[in-house]
Amino acid sequence: MATAGPSPRQNLNPPQPAPEARTTSWRQILVLMAASFMAYFSMYAFRKPINATAFAGLSLGGSGVDLKTALLVGQLVGYALSKYLGIVVCSSVSREAQGRTLVALVVTAEAALLAFAVAPGGWKVAAMFVNGLPLGMVWGLVVRYLEGRRASEPLLAFLSISFIVASGVMKDIGLWVMNGRGVPEVWMPAVVGALFLAPFVVSVKVLESTAEPDALDRAERVPRREMTGRERTAFLRRYGVGLTPLIAVFFFLTAYRDFRDNYGVEIFGALGYTGVPGLFLRSELPAAAAVMGALAALGLVRSNRRGLMAVYALMVAGLAVVGASTLLFLAGGSSGMTWMVAVGVGSYLAYVPVGAVLFDRFVAAGGTAGTAVFGIYVADAVGYTGSVLVQLYRDLAQGGTTRLAFFETFSLHLAGWGSLLLVLSALLVWRALPRGDPVRGGSPAEPA
Repeated sequence: MATAGPSPRQNLNPPQPAPEARTTSWRQILVLMAASFMAYFSMYAFRKPINATAFAGLSLGGSGVDLKTALLVGQLVGYALSKYLGIVVCSSVSREAQGRTLVALVVTAEAALLAFAVAPGGWKVAAMFVNGLPLGMVWGLVVRYLEGRRASEPLLAFLSISFIVASGVMKDIGLWVMNGRGVPEVWMPAVVGALFLAPFVVSVKVLESTAEPDALDRAERVPRREMTGRERTAFLRRYGVGLTPLIAVFFFLTAYRDFRDNYGVEIFGALGYTGVPGLFLRSELPAAAAVMGALAALGLVRSNRRGLMAVYALMVAGLAVVGASTLLFLAGGSSGMTWMVAVGVGSYLAYVPVGAVLFDRFVAAGGTAGTAVFGIYVADAVGYTGSVLVQLYRDLAQGGTTRLAFFETFSLHLAGWGSLLLVLSALLVWRALPRGDPVRGGSPAEPA
């Protein structure tokens, strides 16, 4: 008596590609790691040295806004606008145009730093706006080389280390250029950028030469390609409700991370740490190690649905570290340095996955061809808007509050409300995802 063959939902083995299609080697993965790390690390030389300046006692035309705040906000407004532009640009640019687009963006940013050095008065703020405008799209174009691979978690984890480490390193280099080489404050950002222009270009050339995701990558993580406007709209219609609480958290999480980064000099000074060599690098290395280990470990979860939920769990754990370490510090149970390291670890554990592995898993779990960069840039655009608004709010509405006191309160609110919103987002996303899992042979088109 004949028996019926297995249904599609009973087939637990995904189709295997032909052996000759398996092209990606571990050597190529290591090259991708090194090149992408160096490209984004170098990009920070055009963005972060301005944070090492002080412009002490100067305000923007008597407005009550510190000149440094005005410069940082000018750059951030450009950077945030870049994220909105990147929603379309980074998700639709062709593979052939990625490399030359990256180089053009960074050259434009360096030209703006040169303009900043010579521009009079308020035009310096305009120059920093132009500097930020191209740089916000660099992340997405670099991620496009790495997503959609079985090794995407370690690749994106290593890439994420670049901006955690680079933020501190570039500020330390900026201080060295000013204090050790006597470069004036207004020229220092352009000088630091010039030092890293060649390494950036070389890194992009190496990325251009690397292999595309192979057939096994495409079978397990679905093919990645540029998205049309219709596909972007369909993605938001299906998952928008579940993503809204996540993006609300990211609005404040980006502002928190940027506040700690932009005003690290002032916060450390209030804690009693001034003139300490390598201070920023020392405070960020533990965060880099924690993020690298946690994100790389997510690659052990083959199921894309479960992997996505593991990313949410990691983010909640990060916010718990922020809240617990702040309460301990306020109770006198830890030093200022220990607290700054701990909130750095916690905030980066919550912040980094959104721009790295979360949307890569999201696309794979949904089973729809496209690019994770679209979701990343929707979140980033909202996040950097939050960064601008929170910094302005502190200066204009809470100008009498020290930056340290503001940061302490911010830490507690972010930890509490952020954790609740992340749990809500995870529940809503789980319901919206299709049942089954491409890697387990389920039907990604079948709604939950």
